[in-house]
Amino acid sequence: MSTPLSMEWKLLTGGKEKRIDVNDNIFEITFDGYMIFPMEEDIDIMRHKDSDQIGSARVVELTFKSGMTICKYQLISLYSVN
Repeated sequence: MSTPLSMEWKLLTGGKEKRIDVNDNIFEITFDGYMIFPMEEDIDIMRHKDSDQIGSARVVELTFKSGMTICKYQLISLYSVN
């Protein structure tokens, strides 16, 4: 049986991200399924698929485990806190 895999070009957080390092602005979010993101390049952060961009991030680590993707990213810029 094949495992679904998708290549993503933006982070859709849905507000489920959690900060894991205050000093370096590192966040972690877990997605269902396996997703690949560009590494060490700035990508857009959005709350939802149809929402405006809220900032930029750089993915620093991806972990694939039990049908989930754990993505750690560094917040590069934030356009709005709301």
